[in-house]
Amino acid sequence: MNLFWKRILGQMQSTSKMEAQFAVLNADFRRYVSIEESKELAEYRELFDKVKSADFKEKKRVLVNRKYKDTQEYRDMRKFEKLNGDRKIALYYETLQNPLLAEYLESRKRPEYMLLSKSNEVKKNPDLQRLKKFERSKEYKNYMRFHNSYVIKELESLREKVTTPEFQAANAFWSDPCRWDKTDEAALERRFNELAENEDIKFYEKTDGNKFARLRLYQQTFHDSFDWNSLNASRWESGFNYPSDKFVGNHSFTNEKQANNNGDNVSVYGGELSIYTRKERKLALAWDKVRGFVNHQFEYTSDVLHGTKGVCQKEGYFRAKIRFEGKGLTQAFWLTGEHILPHINIAVCDGKSIEVGTHWATKFEKKYTSTRITGLKLNEYYIYSLEWTAKELIWRINNIEVFRTTEGVPTEPLFPMLSAFIAQNQKGGEGVMQVDWIEAWCACK
Repeated sequence: MNLFWKRILGQMQSTSKMEAQFAVLNADFRRYVSIEESKELAEYRELFDKVKSADFKEKKRVLVNRKYKDTQEYRDMRKFEKLNGDRKIALYYETLQNPLLAEYLESRKRPEYMLLSKSNEVKKNPDLQRLKKFERSKEYKNYMRFHNSYVIKELESLREKVTTPEFQAANAFWSDPCRWDKTDEAALERRFNELAENEDIKFYEKTDGNKFARLRLYQQTFHDSFDWNSLNASRWESGFNYPSDKFVGNHSFTNEKQANNNGDNVSVYGGELSIYTRKERKLALAWDKVRGFVNHQFEYTSDVLHGTKGVCQKEGYFRAKIRFEGKGLTQAFWLTGEHILPHINIAVCDGKSIEVGTHWATKFEKKYTSTRITGLKLNEYYIYSLEWTAKELIWRINNIEVFRTTEGVPTEPLFPMLSAFIAQNQKGGEGVMQVDWIEAWCACK
């Protein structure tokens, strides 16, 4: 696969742009998830359902727009005030307090009351004169007009009503032009508006959560941006990792041209990991498939690192930002496990092209399926990634898918390896493999 035109025509995102976009996306995702799980968002959603409901809106419309004079409280209060302020009705109540009324009413119960109708008897008796005068007074006539009348009964009924705490509270509420602001519903609306202006909730509401669909599939299990100074302070170790301590991890192979240098060709500076391949003679322990371990003279030195302390997992997503420099040698980012096979080449550079693929074995033979990618500036940084599911393996360089296979999908946990070597058929040369960061993700449960 040739990526030259995809790179030239901009179909392949630049590494820096892709890295920046992912950093923003990841930061937004973390913020989005944090808000999604917050009590503020839960409260906002609950209030949203209430404040935006038809019942809530109708209640607010009534409370805000209804005029006081249209209420029963207004009508009752106005009628009470009108009756209670009537001069004749006031005179009626004054008359009720007049001792003459009680005396007169009492006299009507006695036989002497008949004397009030006889003028000659009235003239002779000062008490009868006083009662007769009261009987002819405006006060008494007014009393007779209202006594046991509907008007007085209505006034007393209204008086009883308007003096209750419930009526007074309702009347005070409806007579207040700012009544809405004092309701529980208004307090809910204010809290809703406050939350609606919360920067996190505004961010959440305007963000399309679908753009995080891929990130929701995985959770990060490993990240190294090489901010350490020595291998001892890292989660990497030099050499190969074998299941038994009886096997020597730091060794080379007689069918290669470099001595693996026990981590001495590894350096970290400025947040970058470098594995150097140098032209220098070295006598080193090497594995020979016929003789076993032997001392062997090499013309080059390089190194190999394994990351078993960092991550070892089945399936997931592996990514690294790497640049390759050098000719006549091979540099690689790969995954392996407790056994020689299976292992996956995420990015193997021979100085001319990138190879990706997977090695595995059946009962009858060893197999390797792979592809080569050309058209890259290999001395520049690219993001090499592998997506490993239960059914397939997918390789990408930056945003471009470069290979996909359903063959040779491992069923056991693997860990990352970083190495540089010179095969027998290669001329040999110096070079450096630089890694800016490396990370692994696993599928969310």
